[in-house]
Amino acid sequence: MLSRTRIHQQGFTLIELMIVVAIIGILSAVAIPAYQDYTKRAHVSEGLNMASGVKAAVTEYYASEGTWPTSNESAGLDNTLQGNAVTSVSVQNDGSILITYNIKVASGAQLLLQPSYSNGAIQWKCARVTTSTMKAKFLPSNCRNHTATPSP
Repeated sequence: MLSRTRIHQQGFTLIELMIVVAIIGILSAVAIPAYQDYTKRAHVSEGLNMASGVKAAVTEYYASEGTWPTSNESAGLDNTLQGNAVTSVSVQNDGSILITYNIKVASGAQLLLQPSYSNGAIQWKCARVTTSTMKAKFLPSNCRNHTATPSP
């Protein structure tokens, strides 16, 4: 009797390898832009976190003086508030807070936090500066639909 010997294939075929490479390429094409957007949103949050201390100083100034501070100095703050992605955080003439970002978000990107006093409480409105290069998708949802012009 003749016996047939079976040859067992080992390894992957070229088609299987091509499919794996294609799947990895598709996943990378989706994941990398999503990750870049995520990091930019995190950098925007850094500026808003830095501004929380400035908001407290502006609120304290208003409570004691009855008017808005006109600069970092008048609010009792350092003039050079900077961070990893933040070029500056500064108090404007009307008590609003201007956050300016560096290239990690977008060169020239700015947010403005505007205070208003009503019924014994100070409310803050977040807005993108009209001349800013910041894209709305990087902003928190409460800042996306508002634009403003900082005071000189």
